[in-house]
Amino acid sequence: MQKTGTKWFLAILITLFAAYYQRATGPTHPLVGKVQISNHEFVEYALPRSHGGEGGQIVQIFLPDTSFHAILHYKRFKVKEDWTLIPMQWQGDKFYATLPHQPPAGKLEYFITLKKGKNEITVPQKKTVVIRYKGYVPPYVLVPHILLMFLSMLFANYACIEAVFKGPKIKTYTLVTLIVLFFGGMIMGPIVQKLAFGAYWTGVPFGFDLTDNKTLIAFVFWLLAWWRVAKSGPEKGRWWVILAAVIMLVVFLIPHSMMGSELNYQTMTVETGG
Repeated sequence: MQKTGTKWFLAILITLFAAYYQRATGPTHPLVGKVQISNHEFVEYALPRSHGGEGGQIVQIFLPDTSFHAILHYKRFKVKEDWTLIPMQWQGDKFYATLPHQPPAGKLEYFITLKKGKNEITVPQKKTVVIRYKGYVPPYVLVPHILLMFLSMLFANYACIEAVFKGPKIKTYTLVTLIVLFFGGMIMGPIVQKLAFGAYWTGVPFGFDLTDNKTLIAFVFWLLAWWRVAKSGPEKGRWWVILAAVIMLVVFLIPHSMMGSELNYQTMTVETGG
């Protein structure tokens, strides 16, 4: 395969798949589902699991039937305390209520009950929703971080395709991947982490934050790949490029923010790996 356009098409396709999978499966993505409220009627919901910045988080559920009453139940995550109940207000075609603000990395768990006469429905039905709070990260910091991480994956996939088919630009895109990953993951990543949760780095040796650790793993393998290509040449070093690309794809398929920063309400310190 020597056509550049075909290589870029495959690289973009793999990158988009990985980005979508990570986004859709991550613990910060809204919990989406539906519940049955009558024999022939279902209500869909999308309940938030992440909140950035000041203020509380609005929780809403669309339900045009005004004969229902809705109550939001919440408590601090991993804290033995009674549930706080908030009657939800009805407006237009939805019920809504606001969860209170929490410190960065603080978590609440919550659920909704819908009541109509003797009928009571829990939303979601089998588990509670856990939402994590974070500090405000301005777009001029967050957007470059996301863009650089996306580009690092794209260039990594292209470098891998070049290596598999012994293309002429293995060395070039190995270096480009390393540089972009360095700035996106090792420079901008800690800045985002500091603004969101108060610490620049929570991976090893300071913690077990999975996002920090998987970025570090990917960077180390691309550093090794560049070293082998520079030392042995693209022909011998290309297997290291393929390995680095596979490792990077695997670690970035791990949902974002898993085992991330979490506030311990007993000590009021931020911990990782939970």
